[in-house]
Amino acid sequence: MRRSPWPGVAVLLLLSLLTACGGPAGQPQATPSGATSSAGPTTATETTAAPPSATGTPSASAPPSASWTTYTTAAGDLAFDLPSSWTITDPAGELAEGGGAFAEVSSEDGRLLATLRTNMATGSTCTERYPYSVLESQDMPQLAQYGTVPRYTFETRGNDVAAGPPDTPAAAYGITTAPLPEGDSACYMFHFFNWPPNAATFGAFYNPELNLTPGDPSLPYLEKARLYAGTPEYADIKRMITSLRPAG
Repeated sequence: MRRSPWPGVAVLLLLSLLTACGGPAGQPQATPSGATSSAGPTTATETTAAPPSATGTPSASAPPSASWTTYTTAAGDLAFDLPSSWTITDPAGELAEGGGAFAEVSSEDGRLLATLRTNMATGSTCTERYPYSVLESQDMPQLAQYGTVPRYTFETRGNDVAAGPPDTPAAAYGITTAPLPEGDSACYMFHFFNWPPNAATFGAFYNPELNLTPGDPSLPYLEKARLYAGTPEYADIKRMITSLRPAG
């Protein structure tokens, strides 16, 4: 599987992993939608920063993949739907101390599209703010914890005039419990959500080397991210991530 050229791109933003010697769990497999799984690996409009708390329009015009399956993580606590031609690696590496989920979802040709991890320690301090845009935002009440409803988001930092965080991809899709940005600038993207015993992440930085994007390859990074939001592949990724739910 080809990895992202950006260090840490599989795990989103400002985190301290609790790594330990948790051994690999069994490798569940994706099954036809509506079923659960228990063995073997598987193949399975934009808003700008100006309007506070605005959300983008869905990219639902892109046709979805024809065949979908339902996958339950090796940890057994979460399930999600995905195109049957995509591949899951679970566990995808060393687990956090105390176990948890660590699954990577790749396209049929081996491009890493999203990573799911649970049992994570997180922390963030907002020391810098950047121009932003929210390409899409959708509440996910099925993952509500402690009275907080997380949301799916595809957002960017920086623009043609002011750059985003240095040495860091400035667009990402995933699930977050952070509030919608307000005003004309926002803190660094923090795509984590509450999930026992602490926090979880499911998403990825946008990477034009992994996320197939139409248009001129020389286009600026953020323009490519906006174009990607209208592609069938992105529509499938959004459907997959927003389907995440407690198993069973």
